[in-house]
Amino acid sequence: MIIDTHAHLDFPEFAGDIDGVVRRAAEAGVTRIVSIGTDVESSRRAVELADAFPGVYAVVGIHPNDAFETHRDNPGVIDSLRDLARHPKVVAIGETGLDYYRLPSSRIDPGPLKAYGFETTGDVDAAIQDGAVKAAQAILFEQQLDLAAELGLNVVIHQRGDCREDTLAILNPFRDRLRAVFHCFPGTPEEADVILGLGYLISFTGIVTFKNGQNVQATAAAVPDGSFMVETDCPFLAPAPHRGKRCEPAYTRLVAERIAALRGQTLEAVAESTTAVAESFFRF
Repeated sequence: MIIDTHAHLDFPEFAGDIDGVVRRAAEAGVTRIVSIGTDVESSRRAVELADAFPGVYAVVGIHPNDAFETHRDNPGVIDSLRDLARHPKVVAIGETGLDYYRLPSSRIDPGPLKAYGFETTGDVDAAIQDGAVKAAQAILFEQQLDLAAELGLNVVIHQRGDCREDTLAILNPFRDRLRAVFHCFPGTPEEADVILGLGYLISFTGIVTFKNGQNVQATAAAVPDGSFMVETDCPFLAPAPHRGKRCEPAYTRLVAERIAALRGQTLEAVAESTTAVAESFFRF
């Protein structure tokens, strides 16, 4: 048995094909799928899918890239998540965390003045917007950690961009009250050691099959059994030989096969280990 611990089954890429997606996963030995919410409506759809399919479970939360608009427009969002999280098939809070990869400043054209060290009005505006986005992400991240601790659930962490220190600064005060998995872990073995040393888990996607995924491959080969899970993050990050196409939970098997090869283990050993970790973390 293999568990896809991070999928977005509610995304439009799966519309009209969800029965086939779940069936193909089961045929590939992927018998449980964790469908992850990214906002309140996405979380609600994840719960509906968990209701509809015995092997599907839900995680409810606000993705950091949705945090600014959510914090501005929906002050009752945590109450909405609390209501959803009481469903018996909700197994964690998330995905939540920080994302500095697509801040407003990343969309500003540097322009010719940058060569002379001048700041443009756009630079200043973007810096202000960056601060507002980071603040909203941090507020909703901490609120979701509070909610997870209140309900006795663990958390699925999204971290992208230069935000590791900020992520840990917000997360670490909760170490005694919940566990966390850093999904789609992109880092080196040394970076993984820091995360694992704090008592957290990591999870690998199809990136371990990419030709340019050497860092992740080295990490997957080095980390100890019992410290990681497998996922697809579908419909994104389809593993080879499907790269560039829609990803789906059945491909979790390809992720596990590649990790097994990197570690010199059998697929059965990796499946057994990662399933045990997922069952302990999510408490299905």
